[in-house]
Amino acid sequence: MDLGLKDRVYIVTGATRGLGRATAHALVADGAKVIISGRDEKGVTAAAADLGPGALGLVADNADPTAAQHLVDAAKERFGRLDGILISVGGPAPGFAADNTDDQWQTAFESVFLGAVRLARTAAAALGEGGVIGFVLSASVHEPIAGLTISNGLRPGLAGFAKSLADELGPQGIRVVGVLPSRIDTDRVRELDALSGDAEASRRANEARIPLRRYGTPEEFGRTSAFLLSPAASYLTGIMVPVDGGARHGF
Repeated sequence: MDLGLKDRVYIVTGATRGLGRATAHALVADGAKVIISGRDEKGVTAAAADLGPGALGLVADNADPTAAQHLVDAAKERFGRLDGILISVGGPAPGFAADNTDDQWQTAFESVFLGAVRLARTAAAALGEGGVIGFVLSASVHEPIAGLTISNGLRPGLAGFAKSLADELGPQGIRVVGVLPSRIDTDRVRELDALSGDAEASRRANEARIPLRRYGTPEEFGRTSAFLLSPAASYLTGIMVPVDGGARHGF
């Protein structure tokens, strides 16, 4: 199936590893150009080199008020256009309501929530008909995840913003989608499993609750995201797509 990605240009934030990097790989593999960002210069350089000449890596922190415009300008200067953005950011600090500090909440709000809102607004101003804005969210949009109280507080609100944005941008022909990973085999999920004190036991218990009985791979997530960002998904907007092996029990 031709997704129509050839020579289209996307920004993918948080793309030095995990879900963002897998999505960037899927986009480039189908002929797209990408601007990737991350906070670590060494990681950004390595990821861009791995992706090849169709990628430009930039050091940027989603929480930085200047990052959004910098990324949009770079896409236009390097590749001459912008067709979409996938807004991904590392997960906030784990913990329970009684444990998480004000500083942890503030830091997460600046990067996970406000940074994403700013990136989406800036991209929207630069996109034309056929453009797309994607948010990497979490299964916590639908159901709280024990031990991830900050994520449980912020992700549903961001999904609400995405839905509102889809309504507002739809008349301009700009789509907005959310992708909801659950247990994808990334460094972040392995770290969360390790918090139990027995990472292997935690993984086995989680896999037993997933109908497909396994964690997903970053590549599976990346292909799903690439499809949602592509012209092949041109009539999909305002939706939240779980990539979870059937773990969500609701319709």
